[in-house]
Amino acid sequence: MSETPLRVVPLGGLGEIGKNMMALEYDGEMVVIDAGILFPEEGMPGVDLVIPDISYLVENRHKLKAILITHGHEDHIGALPYVLPELDVPVYASRLTHGLITVKLREHGQIRDARLNVVEPNSPLRIGRFGIEFFRVCHSIPDAMGIAVRTPLGVVVHTGDFKIDHTPAHGRPSEFASLARFAAEGVILMCSDSTYAEIEGYTQSEQVVGDALDRVISRAEGRVMVATFASLISRMQQVIDAAVRHGRKVAVVGRSMNNNVRMATNMGYLQAPAGTVMSLNDAQNLPLDEVVVLATGAQGEPTSALVRIANREHQGIEVVPGDTVVISASPIPGNETLVARTIDNLVRQGATVLHSRTATVHVHGHASREELKMVLSLVRPQFFVPVHGEYRHLAAHADLARATGVAPENVFVLEDGDVLELRSDFGRLAGTAPAGHIFVDGRHVWGMDSGVIEQRRRLARNGVVVVTASIDSHTGRPVRLPTLTSRGLVELDDSDAFFKNAAEMAYSVLEQDLDFSQDLGSRRAEVSKAVASFLYEETGRRPTIIVQIDPV
Repeated sequence: MSETPLRVVPLGGLGEIGKNMMALEYDGEMVVIDAGILFPEEGMPGVDLVIPDISYLVENRHKLKAILITHGHEDHIGALPYVLPELDVPVYASRLTHGLITVKLREHGQIRDARLNVVEPNSPLRIGRFGIEFFRVCHSIPDAMGIAVRTPLGVVVHTGDFKIDHTPAHGRPSEFASLARFAAEGVILMCSDSTYAEIEGYTQSEQVVGDALDRVISRAEGRVMVATFASLISRMQQVIDAAVRHGRKVAVVGRSMNNNVRMATNMGYLQAPAGTVMSLNDAQNLPLDEVVVLATGAQGEPTSALVRIANREHQGIEVVPGDTVVISASPIPGNETLVARTIDNLVRQGATVLHSRTATVHVHGHASREELKMVLSLVRPQFFVPVHGEYRHLAAHADLARATGVAPENVFVLEDGDVLELRSDFGRLAGTAPAGHIFVDGRHVWGMDSGVIEQRRRLARNGVVVVTASIDSHTGRPVRLPTLTSRGLVELDDSDAFFKNAAEMAYSVLEQDLDFSQDLGSRRAEVSKAVASFLYEETGRRPTIIVQIDPV
């Protein structure tokens, strides 16, 4: 029992799709893998994004040596602008991922103080007690990496997001030789992508998407708009290649996508003949059948370019009959309604919309069951923790691990905040760490203990009623009947009489209670209580009541 344990502390990404972050801790030192966001769900009104709770890292910042990033998707790098000011540690990432992080931090005005480091695959480095080695995996973005962390107890292999693709869009297959080498050293723990652990067989190659996009663009009679993630560089290259083959120009819409295209082009990850990629203003001078538009909004994000186009709110693009819109992504769980609403609005305006359920315009970037079993059999870990997925995905992946020979007692299905301690001969759960949602809304950040989100939900459910009353500053008596205004309560056939009755109820309370020793706060509370009771009896609703009392 005197052996120093390896502690595994997931702070995001286990039990959800997104917000990926995991800490590895040994002998007083710690490294963190990934720092991603979660896209807001329907029950998060007004929230822009969700990031991990890093209070455990802040409390242990003296132990933290580095943040290691597997790849450049938002659910792996999106929290960095919020995390780095609190932690001030170096970040290690591949070349393209480094470029995407640089763009993101520059947009937040934080690039000056960031300590960003580019790492090459299969080039070991030392960070405190840990030996770190990045290795290539195939995903839907170039320069995706898995990470091997060497500890005195053995190697920890974190696959990052991956699939096995023998014809990847960017020409870089996964490095099985590296996995075999780690297996020979002895892998104490593997943490592996579980997103598609329920899907039988193998995930299709990215080449299938390239062929489908080529067919769509070649056959489209009018303008083509392709919506995808701003960080999905491989997909952008496929769109550009198809546009060039069929004599079209490409206009990029959306600040984040424009910034990423510029960065990826400068770094050589995107290639296009001169004059192919142009501004939207220049593209508007061309016939519609000579234009392809690349836009954000594949997840139905309310402020994205595609959603603003669908809602007739975009200043530069208006849908016309004959447009073809390609949504080159699968809805993240929780976003299905947003995506469906966007599709409906586009179709309503005369566009033809193609998406993953109607055409092969997107394939998953994650390994299916046969690929997951192959990697488990190759690495042969002593302990296994499925990561990156909702709970059912983690459980399905855990079953695969047991089926491929990992001892059942060595397979741990964790959730955010669970603390796992591993020794050379056994593992155990050893408590919990804070690991809830942190909500980001513009420049405001709230924790789960804040009442803001629940207040917004309540407003959305039941509406708000504002009671405005004037009282005599000498006698405390109401000088006139209070006024009531309502938003989002209910439609009433006789609303004037209804609100007059509620106002008379408020007047009666103010008339009865003339004790000047009672402050205005207490009088507001009495009015609110009476009006709320009256409204519930009349409507069955409990709206938010705001009472304003002004002495005159």
